[in-house]
Parts: sequence; structure tokens; C-alpha cells
Amino acid sequence: MLSIIFLVALAWVTWKFFVLGLKLTWGIAKFVCTVLLFPLFMVCLVGVGLIYLAIPILIIAGIIIMLRSVVSV
Repeated sequence: MLSIIFLVALAWVTWKFFVLGLKLTWGIAKFVCTVLLFPLFMVCLVGVGLIYLAIPILIIAGIIIMLRSVVSV
């Protein structure tokens, strides 16, 4: 009986650690994409001469950021 309780508790803790790992991984991925990849992508667009494409992307990103800050609870 005690070993069954132990196995259930072990499975529960393992599942919780798995879910926590997924959440942390997703958070780190969002951070890397937002802080590193998006600005690098924009600089590359300007460097290649696609400023006409970079400006609308920046405007759309700015609108989305402003709307998320207003709507967030």
C-alpha cells in the first residue's frame, strides 16, 4: 500500500517538473526571440536595403505592443 502511494506521488512530482520545464522553456524561447532575433532581423532588413518592409513591421509591432499593454489585466 505504501509503495503504491509512493509511486503515485512520484508520478505526480515527475509530471509537475515536466510541465514546469515546458513553461520555462517557452518563456526562455519568447525572451530570446523578442530580445535577440527580432532586432537582429530588423537590422538585417535595413542593411540589405528593405527599409520599406522594416518600417511597416515596426509599426505593426508597436501597435500590438500598445494594445497588449492597454488590454492586459
